[in-house]
Amino acid sequence: MRVALFSTCIGDALFPDAHKASALVLSRLGCEVVFPTQQTCCGQMHINTGYQKETVPMIKNYVDAFADDSIDYVVAASGSCTGAVREQHHRIAERYGNASLAAAADKTAKKTLDLAEFIVDVMGTTDVGAFFPHRVTYHSTCHSRRFIKVGDRPTDLLKAVDGLEFVELENVEECCGFGGTFAIKNSDVSSAMVSDKVRHIKDTQAEFVTAGDSSCLMNIGGAMSRQHTGIRSIHIAEILASTRENPWTPTSAAYSKEKAL
Repeated sequence: MRVALFSTCIGDALFPDAHKASALVLSRLGCEVVFPTQQTCCGQMHINTGYQKETVPMIKNYVDAFADDSIDYVVAASGSCTGAVREQHHRIAERYGNASLAAAADKTAKKTLDLAEFIVDVMGTTDVGAFFPHRVTYHSTCHSRRFIKVGDRPTDLLKAVDGLEFVELENVEECCGFGGTFAIKNSDVSSAMVSDKVRHIKDTQAEFVTAGDSSCLMNIGGAMSRQHTGIRSIHIAEILASTRENPWTPTSAAYSKEKAL
């Protein structure tokens, strides 16, 4: 099976570990992983901020990068970007582009999956042979929960990790307060929301909080760092990539122990 990895712009610029880990997990599952070099931002932040027409060139670029029939699936370690591709690309292309682009966007949308969706639904497994001997809680990000409806797939994957102690997060359905430009335009509300989220994370006494979106983990990780919680944020792909033989060592700044202490 030939799988194209969509790295997302925040992954490429700030959190490459999550996407390296995704490629490693996909390879272990027997997939041929390719990386189209012309890929760039999916346009999610522009669409959500109101610049819908300006997103058309980004949608066209996504289509050009991933529409190739030799690519069976496009996998992203980001529920929010997966949601943008699946829920917004066709609509924006139809409204501001043309029928040809809308059809192509529909085609790429149908084969774009979040990492957890792909592993569980396509590969048909929850056990990827991971080993992560830590107490972990999970934050359900808004787009993954409400747009693409990943459901229990991420937690099923975590519960199958050898050595991992999974603990439920209270009010898991509540937003962390990031929301892209929402955190900038409504900073006071955003700060209150992430403070609530961190309080619930601290109550779990977890060593790590994980999620399927680096942007939310960046927001939560920053708040935990400022509060000196000692809890680290880590993308679920990095947990799944860790094995007894090759324990995963996060290097991204937001995930580092030194940053959190």
